[in-house]
Amino acid sequence: MEIHHAAEVKQHKKLPKAEVGKRTVLICFGAVLMAIGLEIFLVPNHVIDGGIVGISIILSHATNVKLGIYLFFLNVPFFFIGYNQIGKTFALSTLLGVVVMSFSTALLHPVPVMTEDLLLTSVFGGIILGIGVGIVIRYGGSLDGTEILSILFYKQSPFSVGEIIMFFNLFILGSAGFVFGWDRAMYSLIAYFIAYKTIDVVIQGLDESKSAWIISENPDEVGQAILARLGRGVTYLNGEGAYTGDDKKVIFCVITRLEEAKLKSIVEELDPSAFLAVANITEVRGGRFKKRSIH
Repeated sequence: MEIHHAAEVKQHKKLPKAEVGKRTVLICFGAVLMAIGLEIFLVPNHVIDGGIVGISIILSHATNVKLGIYLFFLNVPFFFIGYNQIGKTFALSTLLGVVVMSFSTALLHPVPVMTEDLLLTSVFGGIILGIGVGIVIRYGGSLDGTEILSILFYKQSPFSVGEIIMFFNLFILGSAGFVFGWDRAMYSLIAYFIAYKTIDVVIQGLDESKSAWIISENPDEVGQAILARLGRGVTYLNGEGAYTGDDKKVIFCVITRLEEAKLKSIVEELDPSAFLAVANITEVRGGRFKKRSIH
């Protein structure tokens, strides 16, 4: 499974022991979940995942060597690359996750398959795998070397990291058609897509944050309404229209996904001609922002 949100900044401050223990436990838990998704759902039904994991599944099938061995040895080189390119904390977290995942697949190999229905296999295998990978990424690790490899290729190519990852995975998932049959390749795409979306949900949360930029003729009224009716703080920024040269007061605020519809209704009610731009935010820290439910 390719990694969408791997930590890219080296840790300069030493983490508290409690935080290190929490991360260790959750990375191990995520790695075990991925092993469950692989060994109890996907692998026995010849449905594969993308990235190094997908290559490992194909090689394991072709050589009759245990999956965990390929998972470990194909990912180890990326541990050293990650150590040099991204940092010690990320590399050690990745090594821990890969070791636990590889060992867990070996332990789970004799466990009977949960279901032989390919659709159920793809859906639930993809969900469990995505949850596992998402937890590991959220707490600073990785279970697949594809993104690190993509970062290296990115420096030498005109393509983005996401485009390179997509190319790798289309090639790997396409290879499944020749090895397991084209129906299995199509189910593999379903599992891959479900896992991809599940990872985003785990990393960002169901109530992911969004930033909103509003340019209105009634900025004070709109800002006060957001404060009063959404309970969200707003920041006024000074702007200037490039075409007209007029001074503009820009409203900036951070909301949750669940509050987006209410924010739009407030702006529409107070100034139907206002400019409104909403964008996803991966993470929000500090300030007075707290996620809450809408009443």
